[in-house]
Amino acid sequence: MINWQLLKSFVKHRLKAKARHGVHSPFVYNLIDKVIYDFKPRRDYESIEHLRKSLLADEREIIITDLGAGSHVNNNKRKKISHLAKNALKPKKLSQLIYRIANDRQPANIIELGTCLGLTTSYLARAVPRAAVVSIEGCPQTALIAKEVIQRLEITNVKLLTGNFDTLLPEIISQTHTLDFVFVDGNHRKDATLNYFYWCLSKVNEDTVLIFDDIYWSKGMEEAWHEIKNHPEVSVTVDLFWIGLVYFRKGQAKEHFYIKY
Repeated sequence: MINWQLLKSFVKHRLKAKARHGVHSPFVYNLIDKVIYDFKPRRDYESIEHLRKSLLADEREIIITDLGAGSHVNNNKRKKISHLAKNALKPKKLSQLIYRIANDRQPANIIELGTCLGLTTSYLARAVPRAAVVSIEGCPQTALIAKEVIQRLEITNVKLLTGNFDTLLPEIISQTHTLDFVFVDGNHRKDATLNYFYWCLSKVNEDTVLIFDDIYWSKGMEEAWHEIKNHPEVSVTVDLFWIGLVYFRKGQAKEHFYIKY
């Protein structure tokens, strides 16, 4: 089924989005040139993408516990891992972009909301091997597959928690001195997304980056993204359509950038 809301938003985005040219902010120009448009192959990508192929061929079935806005593709309770890998995992191009953003920032801590099968989690962990990565997954059986993936890749800097974001995220934030890197990829509802944003605000710093996935998923998500962009503590946002980047750089004029990706 075609998501006409998403298609309409995509066309609007493309009409006003820019590449690196025409961007006058040195910070954002460098981000585009050195990070967003850096398509060189990296050794870290290879083993993760090899594992993606395995997941795409995995015919095991698991029971899905969906605590968020569900899927535009299929909301059946029982799904094959191959189906999840095809429809729920971040595409290679986007997963590797998230890797590069983390690798460029070198955060001490990373929080991910929405582990899914653990591929983006693995990209984040590989991007910053010294970072403490905490990933939360709402579905217990999906989390078990993610643990398999992380173990097969021999990644050791990930703590995977299973449960409700609304319960676990405030606990993690309260135990963290400052938030360096947060990737929100779950519960695609307006109110939930705004809750995560406002909870994080208490611990952000000048180097923090928040990444929100599926900012055009629905009208509600667009409204949440608009409110986040216009919050007085936010200085720069980079809208790549598929994801939105949020920065809190002191002394920088507030600007919003629409970038083609």
